Amino acid sequence: MKKLFKNATVVLPTGSVETSVLIDGAKIVDIDASITSVVDEIVDCTGLHLLPGVIDDQVHFREPGLTHKEDLDHASRACAKGGVTSFLEMPNTIPNTITQSILEEKLATASRSSLVNYGFYIGATEDNVDVLKHATRTPGIKIFIGSSTGNLLVDEQAALEKIFAESTLTICAHCEDESTVRANAAKYADSTDVASHSLVRNHEAALIATKRAIDLADRHNHRFHVLHVSTAQEAELLASASDLITSEVCPHHLFFNVGDYERLGSLVKMNPSIKDQADNVALWDALVAGAIDIVATDHAPHTLDEKQQPYPNCPSGLPAVENSLALMLNQIASGKCTIEEVVKWMCSGPARIWDIKNKGQIKVGFDADLTLVDLKLEQTVLNENQETKCGWTPWHGQSLTGWPVATWVMGHEAFRLVDGVAWFNQSTLGREIEYSH
Repeated sequence: MKKLFKNATVVLPTGSVETSVLIDGAKIVDIDASITSVVDEIVDCTGLHLLPGVIDDQVHFREPGLTHKEDLDHASRACAKGGVTSFLEMPNTIPNTITQSILEEKLATASRSSLVNYGFYIGATEDNVDVLKHATRTPGIKIFIGSSTGNLLVDEQAALEKIFAESTLTICAHCEDESTVRANAAKYADSTDVASHSLVRNHEAALIATKRAIDLADRHNHRFHVLHVSTAQEAELLASASDLITSEVCPHHLFFNVGDYERLGSLVKMNPSIKDQADNVALWDALVAGAIDIVATDHAPHTLDEKQQPYPNCPSGLPAVENSLALMLNQIASGKCTIEEVVKWMCSGPARIWDIKNKGQIKVGFDADLTLVDLKLEQTVLNENQETKCGWTPWHGQSLTGWPVATWVMGHEAFRLVDGVAWFNQSTLGREIEYSH
């Protein structure tokens, strides 16, 4: 089926231009196509921007094992509504994704239930390096150098050396030094103040672990991606890192800080923890300067009942995939970045880092994963409008300017905003992401 997107400001790899885009089935087949082309459907994009679909490289969609918090059905709808057409999901489900067979079971489940495109990391343990060496159909390896679930914690140096030395897939890691966290936890063991979380998981814990991982990557000549950078010190370290090293920042570390505990309490309890306002500034500056490569969400929902348990029993994590693009588009409205930068951080950057084939750019021959956005649309984020199964957001009540209004996944319209109400094409299913490694 041929569709012509006309009168859009299209964000191309070379910049933004008002032009038309022709897709045929799942592929982009022409740019600056004639508006008289014979097509099955014309999409008039007057006044709107057409972007490549967002790729979120760090989500926790909780299936299998924790589906009371989230599942692929709800989460993939949240993706489509948020302009995210592809996601890469982490291995700390139940069971942990630590074998090829469990990975393939997750891929099979997603093929039946995900509205958007999907991929799944394989998780490292102290003793599964042989699995990691032969893993296929995955973007890369996830290591938890810090607290996790099941047996995913890998903190012993010998095990880390073996993984970096013997595996070949790109490695990403949760970097918080376990011994530092445990010592701080003992120090604040009597505290019931959720703000103590940022003292337990402090700047030092993050910096020590990130330095350690970068050293491993450099010595073993292994590509490494630093997940959810949270401190100015890490940003400074990354500014001089080798070409082997890439990194990301999440909206909660860009836009929340310890001053928000009083207002939001455990809703903003995260691992790594939110830090200081100075870290917000430094992380943003590092993103704009290119020291940090991309933006991802670390979407990690829990139910409100779970989050409202007293500290320290309240779990860490918050939902973000539904609002991440709007949060970044709002920065354009505030004059802090450009639409081309947002596309680099959220579309082409993740595709480059994870060797994703034919995604992340509007380019002839690439997949027709597209997001249409209205940079002038102002809406208020509301709990009651969230598609995520947990049904809440820490940005509840915040007004944002710039929102996705429609998404296409492999050429099929998956979401459209109709008179302010989200419409979903539930007959659409995403596809397994392909990689060039």
